[in-house]
Amino acid sequence: MSARRVHVPLILALALACALAACAPAPEVAPSGDASVQTDEAALSDGWLRIAGTDIPRVARSQQDLPVTVRSDDGVEVTVTDTARTIVGNDDIVMVMDSLGLSDQVFAAPTNAVTETGRNAQHHFLFNRTTGVEGILSLDGTLFVGNSLRRHGKLAQPLRDAGQTLVIVDELQPIPDKVRKLAAVFGHADEGEQLATQVQQQLDEAARIAATHTRKPRVIHISATGGGGSPTVGGADTAAAGLIRLAGGINVGDEAKVSNYSQLSNEGIVAVEPEVVLVSEDDLRVFGGEAGLWKAYPSLRQTPAGFANRVWVMPDTQLKVSSIGGGAGAVALAQAMATLAAELDALPGA
Repeated sequence: MSARRVHVPLILALALACALAACAPAPEVAPSGDASVQTDEAALSDGWLRIAGTDIPRVARSQQDLPVTVRSDDGVEVTVTDTARTIVGNDDIVMVMDSLGLSDQVFAAPTNAVTETGRNAQHHFLFNRTTGVEGILSLDGTLFVGNSLRRHGKLAQPLRDAGQTLVIVDELQPIPDKVRKLAAVFGHADEGEQLATQVQQQLDEAARIAATHTRKPRVIHISATGGGGSPTVGGADTAAAGLIRLAGGINVGDEAKVSNYSQLSNEGIVAVEPEVVLVSEDDLRVFGGEAGLWKAYPSLRQTPAGFANRVWVMPDTQLKVSSIGGGAGAVALAQAMATLAAELDALPGA
């Protein structure tokens, strides 16, 4: 099977280092409509497949309804008056801002951002398990939006006590709910309802396609960066695992009882017998391309996926980031799995 692209027409532990770096523009395109993240397709060998949903929901920019009072996911009522210099906890927030036409209000983002807007933010901070209230305050942002109660909950009160407006919209909730809450933070509750409805329709379509599969392909999602920079396998609580399950596949990290992104032994990788290797575009870049991936995971060669040279590559914003691109990515992945299920059934001895 030649390398090809599936197009679908549906639609901080955060830390701030003392030194903040400016970001140079990155060559990534993530628009809506009939375009998807562009990379060099010729670089993929036979058996590899590039998958990207293309219809990312978005609305035209309109007047923000500010000030607005919202309930942060840490249980605090917060009044937001100014979003012009927003410090974002991760790319899931950036993507919703992009879809609302508010890309220019992303003032600071993590250094490991995968969105073009996040990479082009005026300031960047380290994304790890240390934190610095003083550093965040030194940015002089008008709003801090966190995406994790686990990582950002401990920052909340000290920052609020110092006068920083802060809202948390936890990543561990359904995408449509997150979209509604984030849009409301930016004074776009009505637009958020529109976007959330579109995402839900896409997720429902992915589930419908998945229900038609003749079997559930076994998928291993690997990452070059998920475990503090070490090669890891995606566990049951990752955004990618949820996408795999919704699209009608089996995330083998679930069976291996992997938590978050964790290392799995060579024997463990062979034992779970994946039929597909799933990797994000940025992780593939970090691995160093195809040769680097196989070098990092030599035991994958001894699995059904390795024997078939079956590796699927998806945009990070649709695979690893649980946000507004998740619906389009789910439909694309469900369609690819439907095709694979039929191919597997047609193999001798199936």
